[in-house]
This record gives sequence, C-alpha cells and structure tokens, in this order.
Amino acid sequence: MTKKRQTLGRKGEEIARRFLKKKGFVILEQNYRTRSGEIDLIAREGKTLVFVEVKTRSSRRYGHPFEAVTARKRVQLTKVALEYLSRNSLYDQPARFDVVSVLAGGKPEIEVVRNAFDVNC
Repeated sequence: MTKKRQTLGRKGEEIARRFLKKKGFVILEQNYRTRSGEIDLIAREGKTLVFVEVKTRSSRRYGHPFEAVTARKRVQLTKVALEYLSRNSLYDQPARFDVVSVLAGGKPEIEVVRNAFDVNC
C-alpha cells in the first residue's frame, strides 16, 4: 500500500470516528489488530457492540467504497470480531457489522450501512 493510500485511509478513519461519535456511538477500540487481521473501529451504540469497517476513496472513479468489502474481507472481519468477543467474554452481547464509506475528495461524503453483513457470509 502506498503512503498516499495509507494517509487517505487514516484520514477516512478519523472522519468516520468523529462522525460516529457525533451520532452517539462510544468508540471502544481503533485499529484493533489480531493475527487474523484488523477492525478499523469497535464501538458501542446503546447496548449493541458495533464492528466498523471504514472504506475511503478520493472519488468514485474505481467504484463505490462499499464495493471494497469483499466476501474475503467479511470473513476476515468476522474472525477478528469473534476473537474480540472471546477475549473480552462478550458472547452474550448483541453485535453487528457496519460499513462506513467516506468519499474524501473535497468536502467529505459519509454513508453508513448498518448491519452490512451477517456472520454467516
């Protein structure tokens, strides 16, 4: 990954984090990593634990940011989420996966897909 793409990704994650906080989410973890991979944000909305994948683009030239959350990525996110739940003994907590799309070319455009996919993807 190029420096430019890494910088854009970090910028998008920060935009998404601030956006979710304004919407009442409590951010628990940022860039949570395990051997299986990484989840950009882990948050709580009310009693629900929310695993958030952030996809950032500078334009839609190469497709919508949501399109980058492939089946392979969903499986990876699920593995990391299950590890988080296990490590923190949170299996009894309601949880979901959200995807936040950030178009960061100019004034940021933010879209959130709640319950973006199921664990049995």
